[in-house]
Amino acid sequence: MNAITKPGRKKVTALYAVLMLAFGILTGCDGINDYSVNPDHRLRFSVDTLSFDTLFSSVGSVTKQFMVYNPNGEALKIESILLANAGKSGFRINVNGRRGDSFKDIDIWKKDSLYVSVEVTANPNGAHRPLMIEDSILFHTNGIRQSVLLQACGQDVRLIKGGVTFTKDTVLTADLPWLVYDSLTVAEGVTLTLEKGVRFYMHSQASLIVAGTLKANGTREEPILFRGDRLDYIYAEVVLPYDRIPGQWRGIYFTPASFDNELHHVIIRNGFSGLVCRESTPERKKIDIRHSQITNMDDKLLVAINCWIEASDSEFSNSTSATVALIGGKYRFVHCTLANYKKIGKSRDLQSPCLMLSNHLKSGENETFYPLLQAGFDNCIIDGSFPADSTHLYSGELMFFTQEEGEEQGHDATFNYRFNSCFIKTARIENERFVRNLFVKSPSYLKTATREEIYEYDFRLANESEGIGRADRTVSEHFPEDRYGVSRLTGDTAPSIGAYEYVHQEEEKKE
Repeated sequence: MNAITKPGRKKVTALYAVLMLAFGILTGCDGINDYSVNPDHRLRFSVDTLSFDTLFSSVGSVTKQFMVYNPNGEALKIESILLANAGKSGFRINVNGRRGDSFKDIDIWKKDSLYVSVEVTANPNGAHRPLMIEDSILFHTNGIRQSVLLQACGQDVRLIKGGVTFTKDTVLTADLPWLVYDSLTVAEGVTLTLEKGVRFYMHSQASLIVAGTLKANGTREEPILFRGDRLDYIYAEVVLPYDRIPGQWRGIYFTPASFDNELHHVIIRNGFSGLVCRESTPERKKIDIRHSQITNMDDKLLVAINCWIEASDSEFSNSTSATVALIGGKYRFVHCTLANYKKIGKSRDLQSPCLMLSNHLKSGENETFYPLLQAGFDNCIIDGSFPADSTHLYSGELMFFTQEEGEEQGHDATFNYRFNSCFIKTARIENERFVRNLFVKSPSYLKTATREEIYEYDFRLANESEGIGRADRTVSEHFPEDRYGVSRLTGDTAPSIGAYEYVHQEEEKKE
């Protein structure tokens, strides 16, 4: 009997609930007919101005919202909501889920609110610099006009989509930024030259693949930039822009056939990988890196297999995996700062020591031997957040991988390295290949991502830091200016270890 009557009771209960809901809606609708006509009963908005970050022309923005409140004790009828410059400014609005440029007779209950969503697409403006775009949303209620200002900056760009391969020597100019949606490839035997000041904004998964030669010669005043294309903030309330988030694009890859590349005054940041140099030969120079910064990657920052690379006056900082990984080949780093204080990223659980040297490469069950012919480090900082274990050699921010046990002590033919006047966060090493080095501790820097500077770093040496005046001057004489152009050969404390010559910082006076 129960099996027959219970479903019937459920149907009656459901019908009763529907009738009560309908009755409530009808009585509620009767109440909304009583609108205030008092011109002093005005709307309130969550923002006076809704601002967007710089936008690339012809590329739509993220959607932003603001709230419209009726703080009064009576319902209001908004006579109209209008986008003032509809169809011309590039802004688009959505009111409570309805798209359009003009809305009439919008009810808003007492003490209630509604959403207004806004998007914008910047039209090409023919200018090299960003231009301000403005519009307003106008609200008319009881004969009173109120408004919310809309603002954005539009930047013209040269858009590259669908993948492009340079098959002949090409020069890219700096008159407009380059927005890259897919891959850029430099064919074998082809040279791609980047003028000073060229800026690349790389979309998600975009990469630069160099099979030929890349000549990127910026200047201190007009460096060449590679970065992700997100110009907005991931957490506006803590001022964390996407430009500080790693993994925004793929990286720069050099194939085995690529040689004679130059990266001078170049900034490369927030990719998955920084520079990846495939298996090659140390008989011909792969890359020459000077006065550059490669930073904030979600994997290895610089990895090279059996290559010849020279780097000077440059910063290599913050990566999930090894910041610099050198497997076989020939390398020299002079006055470079290698520092890994990475705190965020998709692969943060895989963080590795800052510098890794190896003479073999494992891939599955296969292992290939690449003799480390030369790995020289002069006046360099090798530092990070790993502790320096004083009881274990080659720990902390330095790691050696060798084929033969004991080979990490050094071998001229198979594992040849030298550290001269460096600051290395590792256990103290007594070895003739380590000369006049500082061990165990970290230097003191100007910024290391405190709560006030969310994931923002400045690896210049702070006052009283160890490493000031401890560089080998005979080496510094051949590299007389740091990454910012500061002389290494003048001043009472010169020269200092790392990519940045120490400059005294005035202490802020406390009131």
